[in-house]
Amino acid sequence: MKLFVIATFLAVAAAASSSYKPEYKAPSYTTPSYPAPKYPTPSYPAPAYPTPSYNKDNKYADITITSQSDERNLDGSSQWSYAQSDYTTREESQVQKKMQGVTYDSYGKESYGEVLGNTNKGSSYWVSPEGQKFTLTWAADEAGFQPKGDHLPVAPVHEYELPVAPVHEYELPVAPALPYTRTGLGY
Repeated sequence: MKLFVIATFLAVAAAASSSYKPEYKAPSYTTPSYPAPKYPTPSYPAPAYPTPSYNKDNKYADITITSQSDERNLDGSSQWSYAQSDYTTREESQVQKKMQGVTYDSYGKESYGEVLGNTNKGSSYWVSPEGQKFTLTWAADEAGFQPKGDHLPVAPVHEYELPVAPVHEYELPVAPALPYTRTGLGY
């Protein structure tokens, strides 16, 4: 019953017309005694920048992307790739993995333990303007970044034996025995 009375009162209050008519007037920050400031027009000309023409000297304007994919998974792994009309391709995948590493707490204290990290692997293929074909594959994990490709320089092979430092054999001199005293310290 109380609920009915309250609902009826609210219905009547909402239906009754109000004599209050709000008229909002925006505040004025200038008055006749305080007019808005007038700033002089600058005496120097505005800089004239040339209109950019992005395709003017673009010798690659006819290269288009022929395929593209990007997949992000809830477990933190992902894969993406693209291919272009000039046969350039690139693909990469990464996986989150638990590994051993350095962690820092909220106070900056360093500790060594289990951390989440990414392991990446991928490949690229492209043709140089001279027509040379390049393929690059790589992996990046606990062992670091490992690129592989026939065009990459190779470190020279170690072909010589390192010299061995000479070993000198000698005997250390023996200290003379100190005379025995009552304290046993030899003084």
